Amino acid sequence: MNGSADQLRQDMIWDKIVDKVSRTSTRIGATFPYVSVNGQYDAHPPHWWTAGFWPGLLWLIYRDTKDERLKDIAVSCEEQMDVPLLAYDELHHDVGFMWSLTAVAQHKLLGTEVSRRRGLIAASHLMGRFNAAGRFIRAWNEPDEPGWAIIDCMMNLPLLYWASATTADPRFRHVAKAHADTALREFLRPDGSAYHIVCFDPETGERVGARGGQGFAPESAWARGTAWALYGMALSCRYLRDDAYLQAAKRSAHFFLAHLPEDGVPYWDFRAPLVDDMGYDSTSSAIAASGLLEISALVPEAEQQFYYNAAVKILKALDDHYSAWDEEEEGLLLKGTANFPRKSCVNVPHIYGDYFFAEAVAKWRGQSELFW
Repeated sequence: MNGSADQLRQDMIWDKIVDKVSRTSTRIGATFPYVSVNGQYDAHPPHWWTAGFWPGLLWLIYRDTKDERLKDIAVSCEEQMDVPLLAYDELHHDVGFMWSLTAVAQHKLLGTEVSRRRGLIAASHLMGRFNAAGRFIRAWNEPDEPGWAIIDCMMNLPLLYWASATTADPRFRHVAKAHADTALREFLRPDGSAYHIVCFDPETGERVGARGGQGFAPESAWARGTAWALYGMALSCRYLRDDAYLQAAKRSAHFFLAHLPEDGVPYWDFRAPLVDDMGYDSTSSAIAASGLLEISALVPEAEQQFYYNAAVKILKALDDHYSAWDEEEEGLLLKGTANFPRKSCVNVPHIYGDYFFAEAVAKWRGQSELFW
């Protein structure tokens, strides 16, 4: 699928990613960046949900360059995350985001046994959040939210698929599939958009409502939620080889692409009214691009080019219009938005946007192995 011009563009973008991360890593070091503030990434505690994305980005680059300095930083980050892993109380469903890109990544790349154990502990925590009555994984820990689940969790399920594979124990996979089936039924709309939060009665498992969460309203279409659905369903298809998940991923992909502006980055919610200082979300485009490449590897040959070309178009647009190569800015991608309703981290770089951008470019260059 790659012509010589595309190969040149792939390598050019990848080299810029490697160069910039190599430079910014000297200041960021073994910390846990989340968003860029005045051109520099902040540092969050190791229990924050994005703790895995910086070391995951370093592992992506190490896999290609074998840069020992970046490896050492990633290892140090993972070691610091032992505190929340063993303390337990501050953990949530996003342990998949956190340990898939750290412990699982290191184990896949280096065979490190202690990393395998960390990944399995995290997977056990995630499996322990499963509500058998509703067949969903609980999202957060607030006492008034015991029945809340969110679309983001589709990206946490690969930790469970990996755990089943590495232990030859199907329990983890069964839980992941049960949650994925619930998401198919309760989160994904016929048009491919997705609810952010679905609320269940934690005793009976009955669906009792939905909330807008980081989207505009319960029935709106939060852009990053659509991207999570697109990629997460594709990953469940990759591991379970069930066509229902592939069809769901394709449905979300078509919704996302049909509403995507020409410059490749949507507003934070596809159905939100336009207001002053509208939030964009480049992170959703980076996530979608990686998910589209995943879909292209799963569909029949006649369909592959459509999803592949859509992903490449997004990656080129991000490079052309939303990159920060030449700015006094540590982030790779500009204009990501975390939570527009709360006016939190609007139109700034986010570390997970950087990670998914780099992951998608690595796939574009032919890398098929995932940390997920």
